[in-house]
Amino acid sequence: MSRARLVATRVPRDPEGVVLVLHGGASRGESAMVSPAQLSVLRMVPVARRIARAGRGRLAVFRLLNSHRGWDSSTTPVMDVAWALEQLAERFGDLPVALVGHSLGGRAALLAADRPRVTCAVALNAWLYPTDDADLQGRSVLFVHGTDDRIASPQNAATVARRLARTARVGYVSVPGGKHAMLRHGARFERYAAEFVAATLLGVDASSSPVRDVLAGESFVTA
Repeated sequence: MSRARLVATRVPRDPEGVVLVLHGGASRGESAMVSPAQLSVLRMVPVARRIARAGRGRLAVFRLLNSHRGWDSSTTPVMDVAWALEQLAERFGDLPVALVGHSLGGRAALLAADRPRVTCAVALNAWLYPTDDADLQGRSVLFVHGTDDRIASPQNAATVARRLARTARVGYVSVPGGKHAMLRHGARFERYAAEFVAATLLGVDASSSPVRDVLAGESFVTA
């Protein structure tokens, strides 16, 4: 049985789509549990709330607390996402799903986006290897990355974005001066993620020009 946990941000009576928000966090040993109070988890609370507001009562939004901290060879956040998607499918059936993740959660969102029912993914300051790859044919993907991120390489993210663009609709938006924790310019990260998800799952018009450009098929737009 998975030790991962789902935390509801908003669950309307009849949602039209489901959003799964994924946290990051460095490894603290294979047995280190995820705490709801750790900073990497708390960073995603305003992201989830912003998405719920953008959904206007039409999206069920959940945060996933991983089974353990970090990423290792035996258990990865992608496995936790797979478990969560099964739980959500049992509850909501075939509703379309968006994955939104930060740091290692961004990596998990991208690598798990090939699962059934996932229609889009958002990677916020995603920690990636330049060789990461997935077949995301038919999906829409948004990368949002701070130019001053010294933990997750913007260059690696751009490399992966270009590779994924072979099969998916992919956009890359830079946040000038943005750092890894998304504390500076945090509202911009949140707004881009929320508008992209609402536009992709619900057809809601985006107000931010970079997101509109991505949705129109323009790749690698800078803010």
